[in-house]
Amino acid sequence: MELTRRKLLIAAGITAAAGWLPSQAFASLPKLAKKDKYRVGFAQSESNNPWRIAQTKSMRDEAARLGHQLVYTDAASSAAKQAADVNSMIAQRVDLIFLTPREDKPLVPAVLNAKKAGIPVILLDRDVDHALAKPGEDYVTFIGSDFVDEGRRVAQWLVANAGKRTTILEIEGTTGSTPANDRKKGFDEFIKQHPQFKIVASQSGDFSRDKGRQTAQTLLQAHPEADIIYTHTDEMTLGAIAALEASGRKPGKDVLFVSIDGEKQAVQAIVDGKLGCSCECSPMFGPKAFAALSAYAAGGTLPPFIKNEDRFYDASNAKEALAWAY
Repeated sequence: MELTRRKLLIAAGITAAAGWLPSQAFASLPKLAKKDKYRVGFAQSESNNPWRIAQTKSMRDEAARLGHQLVYTDAASSAAKQAADVNSMIAQRVDLIFLTPREDKPLVPAVLNAKKAGIPVILLDRDVDHALAKPGEDYVTFIGSDFVDEGRRVAQWLVANAGKRTTILEIEGTTGSTPANDRKKGFDEFIKQHPQFKIVASQSGDFSRDKGRQTAQTLLQAHPEADIIYTHTDEMTLGAIAALEASGRKPGKDVLFVSIDGEKQAVQAIVDGKLGCSCECSPMFGPKAFAALSAYAAGGTLPPFIKNEDRFYDASNAKEALAWAY
């Protein structure tokens, strides 16, 4: 019986006391020699939004603090370029590769190439298709948020706070990415339990503010009756809010927005009454990523999924959250 991600969640902490299995349990994984300093790759998917910028800063800051050399690449939203970036890191013989897969299938060959070359890979933020590559066998582990739970938490807040609003437009993330798939699953499944709500249209905004604006404009023209917009990221939400305002309607009054990521501009939008809620998706991967590297080099086998904990913002705490939101 195949284990699901939900069954493999761990709350937090990367220590020997976490109960990791002996390293021989997954003998097919490449080893990582124990050293004081490492030369590691970080293959970023893009840097066109505050979330990715914060994630990259967290990785760079932690690498510098520990004295490791970070070989950084930016795929500029191209899965093909990201695969080439990983293959370049393999050719450079880095000790380990941190990868944030742009999409869940196109990056699998690069992950398998690293394994074949004897270089361990740790996935950050986004996973790959487990039918093609498995944690603990083809790559060490996946560190990230529980995207299904993020979508579910937003849906729960919406059901409790929507008032008389019931007609939903959904703006999805990048097609084929794990956060888009899972945030849709968590939200849609909970909404289906409440038949007074109806998702009348769902379309990708590619995790981009401008694409989110364009998608919202199209959907609002096709469905002027919609009074709720759920987007998979704050960047798309901010674009959708701009589209609504350009049409002469008021966010938070004519249309209720709910979102995911917890970036500072979105938290400010909550304070301003334009956004109802945002479930944080923490971009602060540096400490947990490098602690995982250290533990793996020490001989431990990490669990297949290491969970980042996410806060939740609405009018009850948004003003306070501005102090730490990224």
